[in-house]
Amino acid sequence: MTLHLIKLCVGCDTIEALQAWHTSTDWRVHTRQTPTRRDALLEGGSLYRVFKGLVLCRQPILDIVTVGEGQARRCEIVLSPEIVRVSPAPRRPFQGWRYLTPEEAPADLSTGTEGQALPVELASRLRELGAW
Repeated sequence: MTLHLIKLCVGCDTIEALQAWHTSTDWRVHTRQTPTRRDALLEGGSLYRVFKGLVLCRQPILDIVTVGEGQARRCEIVLSPEIVRVSPAPRRPFQGWRYLTPEEAPADLSTGTEGQALPVELASRLRELGAW
């Protein structure tokens, strides 16, 4: 069964800021704890990112690697450089990362005829009104 992770994106307010901040082609997220359900995450799982209280995007997980030993031990989650925008969903602050089941995960945003996703503000408002 596929499983996802969700994590706060600290230091970036928008998806564009995340892309601008990350200059290398190697996308890695460092955490202290290695997920125990690694196999389920590698079966098509993604890392969903929370910006200012809203889940806005996801990146497919390519690999999960534990590096170092003893006190220096940490986990690196290797992500695809592809960023997929999702339907904005509210999320309260939390520390670290959490597992996210496919049923709880927000749906991917479809793109319009020009290949542009809906603006975040419009998608959020439509969701609040129950129109989406």
